[in-house]
Amino acid sequence: MSQTIVVIPGDGIGPEVMEATLGVLEALALGLRFEVHHAGLTALERVGELLPPDTLEAIGRHRVALKGPLTTPVGEGFSSINVELRRRFDLYANVRPARSFPGMSSRYEGVDIVTVRENTEGAYLAEGQSLSADGEVAQSLIRVTRRGSERIARYAFELARRTGRRRVTVVHKANILKTTSGLFLKVSREVAREYPEIDCREMIVDNACMQLVLDPSRFDVILTTNLFGDILSDLCAGLVGGLGLAPAANVGTEAAIFEAVHGSAPDIAGKGIANPAALMLASAMMLEHLGHADAAARLRNAIADTLRSRDRLTPDLGGQGRTADFAAAVSERLA
Repeated sequence: MSQTIVVIPGDGIGPEVMEATLGVLEALALGLRFEVHHAGLTALERVGELLPPDTLEAIGRHRVALKGPLTTPVGEGFSSINVELRRRFDLYANVRPARSFPGMSSRYEGVDIVTVRENTEGAYLAEGQSLSADGEVAQSLIRVTRRGSERIARYAFELARRTGRRRVTVVHKANILKTTSGLFLKVSREVAREYPEIDCREMIVDNACMQLVLDPSRFDVILTTNLFGDILSDLCAGLVGGLGLAPAANVGTEAAIFEAVHGSAPDIAGKGIANPAALMLASAMMLEHLGHADAAARLRNAIADTLRSRDRLTPDLGGQGRTADFAAAVSERLA
C-alpha cells in the first residue's frame, strides 16, 4: 500500500526547497503520495491560524510529515510552532546527523556525529514563565522527568546498536544543575548498563563544546537534553559546512516529522537560489523511517556526488546554480 506523506511547504524559501525535494523523491519512483497542508505565516494568511486543525488532523492520520521552515510571528501565537508540533504529537526524540561532504568548505573531514536530543521537556517546556510587575525579574521552570530521560536515553542507545555505532556521550551540566541535569545523567547511566557493547562516556556541556571544536572524531552519538542539544547540534552543523547541510527528524511513538534545520530566509525567498540539500537529506531520513533504506542510501549518494562534482551548486555552496538546477543534478544521478 502506498504511503501518504503530509507535506508542509512552510514559509519564505520553504515552498522552493520543498518543490525541489518532492521532485527528487518522485525520481526515486517509490509510489509515495503527497498531501499538502499549511502551517506558519502561510497558514495564518490563508485561514487565520498558525496551526490549522486540518494540518494537525492530517499528521495524526498519516503519521509522517515532511516540513519546510516555518516562521513564528513575534508577539503572538505560540512561543514556537515547531515546539508546539513536538508537544502535540509527543515527538520526544530530535535526531540531527552531522556528516562531512566532499568538496564542502569546513575545518574537518570525516565528521560523522548524531545528536539525539530530548525534545519535549527541559528548558523548552516553558512552564511557569513569569515577569515581575516592575519588569525587573523574569523566571521560567525547567522540568526533567524520569520517563522523559529514560525514553530518550533508550532511543539513543538503540540507535547506536541499530546503526553499528560504538559510543554514546551523555552531555550534561549535573555539576551545577544537580536536580534537573542530575536526574537526566542518573537515568542515562541506568539505561547505559543495558547496552554493555556500547561505550558510554559522560561530558559536561561546556567541555563538550570545546572538545567538539578541538577534535570531533571523539564523538559518535551525543545524548543530551533539549536546550543543550539545540546548541550542540548547531555547533556540529558548523563543523561540516553549516545549516544548509543539516537535516533533522522529530520522532515519537505515533508520528514523525522530518525537516531542514535552517530558517525560512525571507531575504532570498522567491529568488530561486535557496539550497534544498538539507530538506533532501531530511527526506532521506524519512525514507529510512518508512523502511526504504536502499532508496535513502541512493539519495544520499546522489547528493554527495553532486556536491563532490560541484555540479550546479547554489550560491551558498560556492556555485552559481539555482534551486531547480541542484535538484536536476541530483535527479539525474538517481536515474
